Amino acid sequence: MAESAETIETTETDATARWDAIWEGAAASLDRDGNAVLPSLLTPGQCTKLAAMYTQDERFRSRIVMARHNFGRGEYKYFAYPLPSFLERLRHALYRRLAPIANRWNRQLGVEVQYPADLATFLAHCHAAGQTRPTPLMLQYGTGDYNCLHQDLYGEHVFPLQVAILLSAPDVDFTGGEFVMTGTRSGGQYADVVPLMQGDAVVFAVNERPESTGRVRKVAMRHGVSVLRSGTRYTLGMIFHDAR
Repeated sequence: MAESAETIETTETDATARWDAIWEGAAASLDRDGNAVLPSLLTPGQCTKLAAMYTQDERFRSRIVMARHNFGRGEYKYFAYPLPSFLERLRHALYRRLAPIANRWNRQLGVEVQYPADLATFLAHCHAAGQTRPTPLMLQYGTGDYNCLHQDLYGEHVFPLQVAILLSAPDVDFTGGEFVMTGTRSGGQYADVVPLMQGDAVVFAVNERPESTGRVRKVAMRHGVSVLRSGTRYTLGMIFHDAR
């Protein structure tokens, strides 16, 4: 069996502590584009150890083959509770950074919902509403695979930001397979291809985001992955609301 997540080294506090300096820039990028890159959130060694978990079925609650549901091509697996301790810490650490941005967005959009400062309290709200299934997942793409544009909405309680971390190395492990976002605003649709390196994380809007152009407008967002030209691509997806 591959080395467990419990042995993956992190910093003394949490997996995002060393990135204090980039969060202000990330918030600005999210406001402008609906996405932001956190460079080198994980080391290549951490990425390799996480990707190796994909074959460890005991860590997961379900496997989804995308073609069976017209989601695209490729597959993904949802982790089971309890999450590996490294992923648990990472999920809580990222949520703490993102909750203030999510709350500000809701205020701008006139949405009354405000998210608690800690993930445990938010998940308690999800579970009380019947959303009890964990949503962190790992995706596997092979040559010719892709992910259709979509939104990850799993129930009444939806956290408006999520994170994807590229575990494979572009141009080494795979080619193609770019992370793509689209937005729909009053002027039409636009697309944004987000370049990522191994270990980079992209934070992005799940559903809608505010856009201020004199007045605040809603921009509907979707995300996906373009066709993989060669190789194999693994991604860790961190969703903060649980599913029914």
